[in-house]
Amino acid sequence: MTRLPALLILILAIGLGACGNKSEPTGAPAKQRITLMLDFFPNADHAGIYDALASGEFARAGLDVNIQVPGDPSAPLRLLAAGRTDLAISYEPELFLARDKGARLVSIGALVQKPLTSIIAIAPTKLGSPADLEGHTVGTAGIPYQSAYLKTILKKAGADAGRVKEVDVGFDLVPAMLSRKVYATLGGFWNYEGIQLERKNRHPTVIRVDQAGVPTYNELVIVAREDEVGPKAATLRRFLQALARAHQRLRENPAEGVDALLRANRDLDPGLQRAAVTATLPAFFPANRDRPWGWQEPREWQAYARWMYDNRLLKQPASQRALNNDLLPGQGF
Repeated sequence: MTRLPALLILILAIGLGACGNKSEPTGAPAKQRITLMLDFFPNADHAGIYDALASGEFARAGLDVNIQVPGDPSAPLRLLAAGRTDLAISYEPELFLARDKGARLVSIGALVQKPLTSIIAIAPTKLGSPADLEGHTVGTAGIPYQSAYLKTILKKAGADAGRVKEVDVGFDLVPAMLSRKVYATLGGFWNYEGIQLERKNRHPTVIRVDQAGVPTYNELVIVAREDEVGPKAATLRRFLQALARAHQRLRENPAEGVDALLRANRDLDPGLQRAAVTATLPAFFPANRDRPWGWQEPREWQAYARWMYDNRLLKQPASQRALNNDLLPGQGF
């Protein structure tokens, strides 16, 4: 056997001694901070997010999630693209519009799987079908794709779009109906304004846009910067897994999620939020039970993007890169 030089033996001895005396870090690692900007003020659509915060699901995933409320509902994607927030809740059509303008953003999960946008009318208005809108005024929030929704719906119903007047009422959809400024509105949500009007005994008629001719889409999605999906994959995956667990908790015990939401926004009507969360629960999960929470169906995204392009809402056909399912529970990256 070859003898090791004395100097080498000395160096090894020092090294082994140093290894034996090495101090290891103690205590739990610091939680990773994530800033999440909502699409609107905290409401029933966000019950799972606030449940994840209050129940400790985010904390157990090693995350310190800071939730921000936008001053302007159109701001979240713009602020995300500018690096002012880590993640944003937005709408599938808004993401397509942002990407069409060059924003490198991608949806990493669906928060609300189905369209919530609806045509709503209140008694004594009798709205048996969209064709009954002929000769009347319809209020919208002034969003271009809502105007396209209306045209698509009227065409499918065989109605004359030229005999329907559209007016921009901003976000005053319910006041516009209550004051009889408009015959009906398009832009309110069946799980919110529809339930709110029902609770006020205004006997609303609600026609969901996806049941009247508009291709289905994910109403609310979780959006990240495209170039960060790979480098931050582990963190984003933990975030989505925590949300998935929180939504399962919400399904099993909606009251806890609503209580967390009410603590976050003291201005909310408790009765309305409980009713809205109960109505929305099925829309938080994919219809196909074999798919994980947050699943985005590529074929549906493609069909909706094609509809946007055909209606001249997009300047160019949308890329499949607008969505990414790889970070969802059970999926591979």
